[in-house]
Amino acid sequence: MARSSVLGEATRIEPNSEDRERAAEISRAGSNLSQASLRLSSGEDIALPASLAAVLVAAAGQLSQGHGVTVLATEVLLTPAEVGELLGLSRPFVARLLDAGEIPSEHLPDSRHRVVRLVDVLEFQARRERRRAGRRRLADAAQAADLPY
Repeated sequence: MARSSVLGEATRIEPNSEDRERAAEISRAGSNLSQASLRLSSGEDIALPASLAAVLVAAAGQLSQGHGVTVLATEVLLTPAEVGELLGLSRPFVARLLDAGEIPSEHLPDSRHRVVRLVDVLEFQARRERRRAGRRRLADAAQAADLPY
């Protein structure tokens, strides 16, 4: 049986103009949401845990800028093709990264197929961005010092 795409089944929210305005209000409230509560249709108020309030503020910030938000647990398991889709890389290149241990992966039991935890993909992307920023700083410093490179 074929495995359905984790990314295809993820909850994705695309904001409309009204959503953007309300999300901006929530984003501006930011630090005050540590004491936030949710009012149910029954009228009952439920206090939001700080972790859920932080997720709400982060999502509101993205929605207020007009960006879509996809909700996935960090422990979700992805295929190399899905990793490539998230990172904007080809599946063969992702396979080489997995082979080199740049991104941790696990083989499925009794299979050649691999899966990768989303949290490991996010950590790889963060390392990649830090290296890219470092290279930019070096290039800027060399240019400012009028060094040939």
